[in-house]
Amino acid sequence: MLFPTLDFALFFVVIFAASWSLARSINGRKLFLLGASYFFYGYWDWRFMLLLAGSSLINYWAGQALSLEYEMKRRKHIVAIGVSLNLLVLGFFKYYGFFLDSLADILFELGIERDLPFLEIILPVGISFFTFQGISYIVDVYRRDVPPVSNPVDLFLFISFFPQLVAGPIVRAAHFLPQLRSEPSLDPKTAGFGLSLILFGLFKKMVIAYHLSEGIVDRVFADPWSYSGADLLLGVYAYAVQIYCDFSGYSDIAIGTAALLGFRFVRNFDQPYRATSIIDFWRRWHISLSTWLRDYLFIPLGGSRGGWLKTWRNLMLTMVLGGVWHGAAWNFLLWGLYHGVLLVVNRVLRAVRPSRDSDTEFGTGFVANLLSFGDRGNRFISGTVGVVVTFNLVCIGWILFRSQDMESARAYLSGLQDWSEPAYAATPFMAGLVGLSLLSHFLPRNLPEQFGRFLSRFGMVGAMLIFGLGLVFIKAIAPEGVAPFIYFQF
Repeated sequence: MLFPTLDFALFFVVIFAASWSLARSINGRKLFLLGASYFFYGYWDWRFMLLLAGSSLINYWAGQALSLEYEMKRRKHIVAIGVSLNLLVLGFFKYYGFFLDSLADILFELGIERDLPFLEIILPVGISFFTFQGISYIVDVYRRDVPPVSNPVDLFLFISFFPQLVAGPIVRAAHFLPQLRSEPSLDPKTAGFGLSLILFGLFKKMVIAYHLSEGIVDRVFADPWSYSGADLLLGVYAYAVQIYCDFSGYSDIAIGTAALLGFRFVRNFDQPYRATSIIDFWRRWHISLSTWLRDYLFIPLGGSRGGWLKTWRNLMLTMVLGGVWHGAAWNFLLWGLYHGVLLVVNRVLRAVRPSRDSDTEFGTGFVANLLSFGDRGNRFISGTVGVVVTFNLVCIGWILFRSQDMESARAYLSGLQDWSEPAYAATPFMAGLVGLSLLSHFLPRNLPEQFGRFLSRFGMVGAMLIFGLGLVFIKAIAPEGVAPFIYFQF
């Protein structure tokens, strides 16, 4: 059940009306939302519901076991078992085929051919997201950052809540579970904010992302050998915009939908293409994943403690594993490795030339760290250089991320150097859409909130009328059909 479909619209109208009719019955409302979430997930394949329930049972058991155990060594054993079971489920469904294919290739190179046990495994939608949520819950209970959940309904709803179930954002137990304990409320300001985010998200997905996908991205990445350097350059810029609009659009719809049901989610994207360094980029891109990797992988590995070499090692391991989280393929591993190297270089340059910009944590990026601009005008120039260089470095990584295989990625990178042929896919419309989309990153970051406040002035009926007109406008300018969200495959 995709967000921008009539099926989901009808589903949500029913859920919205029924859940608010149960607002005074906290337990009844939780049970209803739990049932609705399982229906939503089972809409793809009813067998997925069994997997989701099994994953939730593992995490509930681990939390209960930790609540009864005080001896540190045994608590560590419980965490190890709980996290291992989560990773075992994720690894089987997501990486079984990759490891089997890789093993077959190795045996073939060694001259040893074997019939390996091949299984046709369907990748459950969103398994990476709800697995990471379960792991974070176990670790947070172990650290005593959150109390263990005694009511299984709370834990099951935390894992399965449908707005964020299949593509995030990755919600923390400390943020979500307390919201289940009080009676929800929906004021005009919150309703306006939710409706505003849904409109922004639908526009990003249905108009910008879909136009770019159909107009240039899918074509040039499917056959990079057949396009000129101009086509390929605009193609990777278009993909940068597409994946942002596709994924941040989903996050906007998820956060807005949750707000209309009385739940607050944190921001998942913060204008990432205005980042002035790679460090800054990862503070703005897929924030729920980057902070998850920081809190549950980078810091436990040692973080920045123990000197430069260990810090670099921890960064590299974190980013490589973050790359593999996205998919079972060598290009994702190399994408993570590439960003790990960039983060290490960024840190080295920051250490060599600390930023003079005291207004932000990140300064003006690793390019500006090499410069000695003193006045405000030069600081603006250095910041602009940082944005341009950072964006282009990120786009090189997107080539690895989007290419079908390593051969296609090499062909794409090689083709960027050949501008002898005329451009066919790089039309003025595509270039204009990419350019305007990138410029939108420099609009006020609270624009959805401002539009939400505007909607709230018209009351609930007026806001819904404006929202309906917005839907009609989006439908009128969007291409026909509905493309799946990119991050559903992860």
